[in-house]
Amino acid sequence: MGWLITKYLLTAAVVVVVSEAAKRSDKLGGFIAALPLVTLVALVWLYLEKQPQAKLANHAWYTFWYVVPTLPMFLAFPYLLPRLGFWLTMLASALITVACFGVFALVVRQFGIQLLP
Repeated sequence: MGWLITKYLLTAAVVVVVSEAAKRSDKLGGFIAALPLVTLVALVWLYLEKQPQAKLANHAWYTFWYVVPTLPMFLAFPYLLPRLGFWLTMLASALITVACFGVFALVVRQFGIQLLP
């Protein structure tokens, strides 16, 4: 149980660091948020929990492919925010990401990359 609590606390610290940095500097906050910190932390947890190398490699591989369709949301958010307000922009961003993911999954399937079951 102590290990699980440690994982939660350290993982939550990543989010706190990003939000605190963003309060002080838009650029620094964006830079830290863009770093693959969650992925690196997840890979460390998987490694420390003695997961096979194939599991770690697959996690990194699929993370790459799942990040690509999220990128349009980062362009849409600042455009939509002054027009729709925060909550509608969040909803629109989520819908944009889901739509981009669906289209992207269909496109990469043509190249033998299976993202959806």
